[in-house]
Amino acid sequence: MEPKLPILDALTRHRTTKHLEKADNVVRSFSITEKVIFLVLLAIFTGSVLSLIGKVSDAFSVTVPHHGGELTEGIVGTPRFINPLLATSDADRDLVELVYSGLLKSEPDGSFTPDLAKSYQVSADGLSYTFELRDNITFHDGTPVTADDVKFTIEKAQDPALKSPRRVNWEGVTVEETNPRTIVFHLKQAYAPFINNLTLGILPEHIWKSLTVDQMPFSALNTNAIGSGPFIIDSVTKTSDGLPTQFTLVSNSHYALGEPYIKTLNIKLFGNEESMISALKAKTIESASNISPASAQSLVAENRNTNIVVSPLTRVFGIFFNQSQDEVLAHKEVRKALNLITDRNDIISSVLQGYGVPATGPLAESTSTSDDVSTSTAQSVLAKAGWKINPSTGIYELKGKTKGTASTTLALSISTANIPELILAAKEIEESWKNFGIQVDIRAFEPSDLNQSVIRPRKYDALLFGLVTGKNSDLYPFWHSSQRNDPGLNISLYTNQKADKLLEKMRVATSTDTETAEYNQFKTELDNDIPALFLWSPEFLYVIPDKLHGVNLGEITTSSDRFLGVEKWYVSTDRVWDIFVKDKTNIIQNN
Repeated sequence: MEPKLPILDALTRHRTTKHLEKADNVVRSFSITEKVIFLVLLAIFTGSVLSLIGKVSDAFSVTVPHHGGELTEGIVGTPRFINPLLATSDADRDLVELVYSGLLKSEPDGSFTPDLAKSYQVSADGLSYTFELRDNITFHDGTPVTADDVKFTIEKAQDPALKSPRRVNWEGVTVEETNPRTIVFHLKQAYAPFINNLTLGILPEHIWKSLTVDQMPFSALNTNAIGSGPFIIDSVTKTSDGLPTQFTLVSNSHYALGEPYIKTLNIKLFGNEESMISALKAKTIESASNISPASAQSLVAENRNTNIVVSPLTRVFGIFFNQSQDEVLAHKEVRKALNLITDRNDIISSVLQGYGVPATGPLAESTSTSDDVSTSTAQSVLAKAGWKINPSTGIYELKGKTKGTASTTLALSISTANIPELILAAKEIEESWKNFGIQVDIRAFEPSDLNQSVIRPRKYDALLFGLVTGKNSDLYPFWHSSQRNDPGLNISLYTNQKADKLLEKMRVATSTDTETAEYNQFKTELDNDIPALFLWSPEFLYVIPDKLHGVNLGEITTSSDRFLGVEKWYVSTDRVWDIFVKDKTNIIQNN
């Protein structure tokens, strides 16, 4: 038997039932017209209440990124080494950036965030870097990441038998494991840019330790890679010949910096840019990076609403003079005149379709503005030094200082790579210089031949080439006199003792202000000596779909840098009340 209701509850239920019966009787007494009016008013009232509730909810809710969705991106090339120690191509580095993580993570703004590391300290003398690992960090197979893995990775990078492209970054560095979660790097001399090396992806020792350095480059682990980064390789689609055509990656829920918002990232591979652009137009891929200005122009011409994200590249293209190869370039007035008559803005407009900025120094600067072209000033500079136009040839000549000495003709060759943009730029420069009165010969080489047969032996008068300066702004390899000969990168063979000392100081600078002051002094030396004509810094072009949000590129050194903030990208959103949002930086809009 059920227990009897309390008297108060029984009375309340009786009254409620009685009121409902009365309301029902009233409605039943309505005529058809009255019932219609009543139902309409009831619907309006209900709609008004729901609308009011919705507005109140909107007033207190915000839009935030939501985990889920997918993105399909195309890249040119076939990844061969999804391995931070062996990666050489853009395709390799793209997958390495997604799959692996290092002690530190480089941010789009150029700063560094602890990744696998919980914290780190740099000694006052800049010779020791101590890192403490996070707790509960794991590789994609669930194995914990320890100091052993870090030490193993660095020691493999240092092994000359492996021939890792990263070896140069770790020469002279001693690795000390003080406990399973602490590792210390000891340098022989202070080197401020060393911090960049600590973004190197860490290999899982338990997987790689059984392989010799000779076996490592041929291991299937270079394709089915296991790291600790934001994405996990879920599957690899291959042709009948075993060549990969697509990598399907899924978000790593245990990633040290938090699971990425995008659930699935499909990377489709293409043999060349043309086929990738065709796929973009056919909508079989949604995004594509590092596209050429010509491709960007083609996409915009077909669809004016194409979403192209533009970011500065840390590269400087210029003409580098080899004064020991061509006598005329040893004349400072000639180098100064060439600088005055070269129209950088015209090159950017006609060759790069506007996707670039003038370069006025050895570092890429996104807001650079070039000086106006001054043909008359250039003519005065040459005339003052004794150069005159030969009426029969239209070319400048310098008469010998003694009677009977042959005249010097203002003639030189420009060597460059057989790449469309560089060839077009060379022809633009050739035409303007010839119109001014300079004899110019363009010599184009395939990139590999240019490096081996021209650059390394320093066999060129002037070299139209690009330098990848990177975000750390270490100019020592490009301009210090000790780097004039191969394998050094001082392709202008520049020598200046004051400049050398400034470059050495910049390498050990402990503050940004000090480094900036020394750079400005160094640039003054370059401006005075004119060992090269700085022409342009290109821009990185990235086509993305309208659904993709949170993309913040910053400066780009290699195309894989676009993925530096990939864990913050999102294609799905949700609305929640503001009071339930812990991280206010995730708010997209606040109504």
